Amino acid sequence: MNSSRSIFRRWWRDRVDYDRLVETFASHGALGPFKFMLGTGGLVMLCLAILAPIAQGEAPGNVIAVQGFVEAAVAGVWTLRWWLLPWPREYESLAWVVLFDLDAVINELIAHNRLIGVLGLVLLAAMGGYVAVFHGPRILALHVGWTVLASVLMAYLMVSGELPGTSASRGADVAAGLGVILVMLVVVGVVLPFMQFSHWLLRLDALSDPLTGLLNRRGLDAHLSSALGGRARGHLFVATLDLDEFKAVNDTYGHPLGDKVLIHTAQRLREAAEPDALVARTGGEEFVVVGALHDDPAATGERLRRAIAGITDFPVTITASVGIAVFDTSRAHTELTYSELLRNSDSAMYRAKHGGGNAVQVAATEV
Repeated sequence: MNSSRSIFRRWWRDRVDYDRLVETFASHGALGPFKFMLGTGGLVMLCLAILAPIAQGEAPGNVIAVQGFVEAAVAGVWTLRWWLLPWPREYESLAWVVLFDLDAVINELIAHNRLIGVLGLVLLAAMGGYVAVFHGPRILALHVGWTVLASVLMAYLMVSGELPGTSASRGADVAAGLGVILVMLVVVGVVLPFMQFSHWLLRLDALSDPLTGLLNRRGLDAHLSSALGGRARGHLFVATLDLDEFKAVNDTYGHPLGDKVLIHTAQRLREAAEPDALVARTGGEEFVVVGALHDDPAATGERLRRAIAGITDFPVTITASVGIAVFDTSRAHTELTYSELLRNSDSAMYRAKHGGGNAVQVAATEV
C-alpha cells in the first residue's frame, strides 16, 4: 500500500518537461501527423459551429449568432495554427486549452438544444486527451474539474426544462441529467487520469535503470535541464563516480555479485545525496549525482566517496573515483552548459582514477 501511495505521489508531483516531450516526438517524426490530426479536429469544430444553428431548428438570436461566429473563428484559427505554424511553446499550448474550455462551456450554456450541449461536453473530453499527453496531472485535474462542472450545469439545464427536447416526464429528465454526469465522470474522471498515469509510468520506466531503479542516461538528460533551470539561485554540483577495478569484481566473483555491488552502490548514493538530488546510473559502473551545493565541492565529493567506501557486505573492497563540477544557477545556461558540466565532472573523475582511485577531484574551473 505504501509503495502504491508513493508512486501516485510521485505522479502527482511530476511536472511534465513539455519541451523535452515535444523533442522526443519530433525525433521520431511524430509531430507532423500530430499537427495534422489536431488541425483536422479544428476543422471538425468549425463544421459543428456551422451546423449547430441549423440543428437547433430555429432562427438564432443575437447571442447565439455571435457565439456561433466566435466558435467558428476560434476553430478556423486553431486549424490554421496547427497546419501552418511550428509546434507551440508550453504557455501557448496552455492558453489554447483555456480558450477551448471557455468556448465549449459558453456554447453549452447558451445552446437551445441539449444534443448540442452534450456535443460540447464531448469536445471537452477530447481536449482532455491532449492535456493528458502534453501537460501534467495538476493541469489535467483542473480540466477534469472544469468538465465535471460543465456536466453538472448541463444536467441542471436538462432537469429544469430550459432546453428543448426534454421529455414530458420530469423523472426521465432527471435520469438523463444524471446519466450525462456519470458518463462524463467515467470518461474524464477515470479514463483520462488512467491514460495519463499509464503514459507517465511508461515514460518513467524508459528513463530508469532496471537494475538499480536510478535514472539512466536518457533520464538524466531529461531531468538535468529542469534541475538547472528550476532551482533557486545558488551553486549546483554534478558529481561523476566510477567504481574502481569493477571489472575484476565481475571476472573474479561473477556478474551476479557485480549486480549486487551496483545495487548497494545505488542505495548508498541515494542515502548520501539530498532527497531532491538527481541520482543516475549512466552506464556500466558509472554513476552521476546532481544536487544543490551546500558545502565545499571537495567535501561534497568526499561524502559520496565515503558512502561507497563504507560498503562492507562483499568479499572485496568497493571504492570509487569521484569528479565534481560546479555551476552557478543564476547565470544564463544553454544545452551546451549541461554537456560541459558532465564533461568537466567526467574529466575530473578520470584524474582521480589515474591518481590511484578512491579519491576526489574537483574540476579546475567553474562552468
